[in-house]
Amino acid sequence: MIYIYAGYDPAAEGSMFPRCTVKTLTGLDCPGCGAQRAIHALLHGHILEALRLNALFVIELPLLLLLALTSLFTDRFHRLRRILVSRTFILILLATIIVFTIVRNLV
Repeated sequence: MIYIYAGYDPAAEGSMFPRCTVKTLTGLDCPGCGAQRAIHALLHGHILEALRLNALFVIELPLLLLLALTSLFTDRFHRLRRILVSRTFILILLATIIVFTIVRNLV
């Protein structure tokens, strides 16, 4: 999968990558818009470009990796895992995603 994102540019004309249905139907960016292009940019070392494409995805990527790590080693990181899957933490993430989506479409 990483090879595909590194080797093929999702922004290229005629790309095999799917287009966002929300953007196509409404013209508005969903929270995930730009994530594929951000992955491509990150794999090529273009961090600022990735942040421009989808800052929330780039900022939350380490959080997703941490969640995966705590899933693999539940016996070592059970307290951290409990925090990451807590209702409060998930609601904070959801609120962050909603605010990000509104702000990115207003700017």
